[in-house]
Amino acid sequence: MSGKINLVLTILLVACGLSLVNAQYQARHLFIELERTQSQARQLDIEWAQLQLDQSTLGKHARIEDIARRELNMTPLTAARTQYLTPEASK
Repeated sequence: MSGKINLVLTILLVACGLSLVNAQYQARHLFIELERTQSQARQLDIEWAQLQLDQSTLGKHARIEDIARRELNMTPLTAARTQYLTPEASK
């Protein structure tokens, strides 16, 4: 009788040990995945900040005006060069 109880307890002890090893393995696996995901999130935050900075730089009025002058040979609008069109009265 005592031998059967020892055998059952030994099997339970081995099963608990294997369960503990499996739980630790899964916890490590999940922790590594969490670290990887957090690292990716930090990288995406850095890229987002860089894109916002690029967008604000590229959209500045002075930069657009400079490109218009250099590449498109445009000149600023002056009152002397402005032409006003008025509809003629048709009869």
